[in-house]
Amino acid sequence: MNKLKYVKPDRIILKNNSEFNEKWLQQKIEDDPSIMGLGDIILKDKERLEPHGGRLDLLFQEPDSNQRFEVEIQLGKTDESHIIRTIEYWDIERKRFPQYDHIAVIIAEEITSRFFNIISLFNGFIPLVAIQLSAFKHEDNISLFFQTILDQRILGTEEEEEKEVVDRSYWEKRGTKETVAQVDELLTIIHAFDPDIELRYNKFYIGLAKEGQTNNFAIFRPQKVGLRLEIRIPKSEDLGEKMNNLGLDVMDYFSRDSRYRIRLNKEDIKKHAAFLKDLLAQAHG
Repeated sequence: MNKLKYVKPDRIILKNNSEFNEKWLQQKIEDDPSIMGLGDIILKDKERLEPHGGRLDLLFQEPDSNQRFEVEIQLGKTDESHIIRTIEYWDIERKRFPQYDHIAVIIAEEITSRFFNIISLFNGFIPLVAIQLSAFKHEDNISLFFQTILDQRILGTEEEEEKEVVDRSYWEKRGTKETVAQVDELLTIIHAFDPDIELRYNKFYIGLAKEGQTNNFAIFRPQKVGLRLEIRIPKSEDLGEKMNNLGLDVMDYFSRDSRYRIRLNKEDIKKHAAFLKDLLAQAHG
């Protein structure tokens, strides 16, 4: 028999609450950034003093990519000044640190229609996430619920990214000659089951093509230390366990593109060549 009972919690407005105020909310987000629903991100800075005045509430970064999130919190309804301030801090940070992909995030208890009217003026050119926060109280407990109302992050598709074509030297500077050479080693492994596959150098990754047509069953991101292999293959507990048992550095599974992201070095490629061949062949198949 189900012993669970339905309980209707009471919503509370934090703006009118002296105990659960903005400082309290900010601390909860700092303690557990995952509650915002922005993925596996870590706190980089808080109350960050900006060069021309003002303080950015929170700055987060994705540990395994170059994405940064400029987060501004507002209790109550969104208003024009707070929207502009969020965008201004995002703009300052992206100009100071252009090597990162910056995303503006605004959190408020109510995302108003006025907010969408203002954002529409920018015509989608600003990577912005709007999150509506709700707080609920039941007896001596309080819960927070974060709902993404708008997500216009500039993620792009592989086809869009391929419009920015670069050459090998670009990646040798962004990574190193050694890590780009590791891509060559993986291409040699691929040639064992498809000799017509060739590399295609794009600005954001090194992809694959066959007879001039994109075939990105795997993409590569050479870094200063090591290489990131992103391979399109269905997620599997058995496969994940096998890679862990082999000692491969599996970063995560990127659901949006159905890809495992694996950090490799030269020794990994040499030691696990047979396994990588089977994995790449399966993705190719």
